[in-house]
Amino acid sequence: VRRSREEERIPGVTLAPTRGLYLRGGKRVLDLLGAAVGGLLLAPVFLAIAVAIKVNSSGPILYRSRRVGEGGRVFSFLKFRSMVCNAEMLRDELVHLNEVDGPVFKIARDPRITRVGALLRRSSLDELPQLWNVLRGDMSLVGPRPPIPEEVLQYETWQTRRLSVRPGLTCLWQVSGRSRVGFAEWMQMDLAYIDRRSLRLDLSILLRTVPAVLSGIGAY
Repeated sequence: VRRSREEERIPGVTLAPTRGLYLRGGKRVLDLLGAAVGGLLLAPVFLAIAVAIKVNSSGPILYRSRRVGEGGRVFSFLKFRSMVCNAEMLRDELVHLNEVDGPVFKIARDPRITRVGALLRRSSLDELPQLWNVLRGDMSLVGPRPPIPEEVLQYETWQTRRLSVRPGLTCLWQVSGRSRVGFAEWMQMDLAYIDRRSLRLDLSILLRTVPAVLSGIGAY
């Protein structure tokens, strides 16, 4: 996939070392196989979700946002649209309702979310289009969740190290309570993952993701 020569980046982010056969190539092979097989098997689900979104509200099926990935590179992040079309314009009016600490913005009962969107978020089905981000190489199956640039600008220096690896569809935070976890603890989880990356850990997180998603704990 071709990318522009002048990529937008957050400055001051260094890459984590890639030691061992798995990190040097095996992880990418797992990403490609997992995303390709997952995309094919879930094609009927993609179609059903697309129809439901169109029937429920006007606007595009997919939502694109700018996220920060490996090395501070900004990329186009995909989700199934779960909010009304002018959701970003309404955010400033809702900032005082934020229910999480740190630079992250989350509301359990966000009034911008559509009826179909609420179901997609509880089940994490809105995240499925990120399989395309994995195929493109923007993301991995397992890795820290990619933040928006505005959040990164509020990071403390030690927190920027979570950007030293490719972001993921799922991570330790995703299988440990998600929005119930405080921001500082979330960042510590990501750094612990970076220091312990291995095939065994990735497979463990992928297996734990299924019950975590089905439980819906901390998902909003």
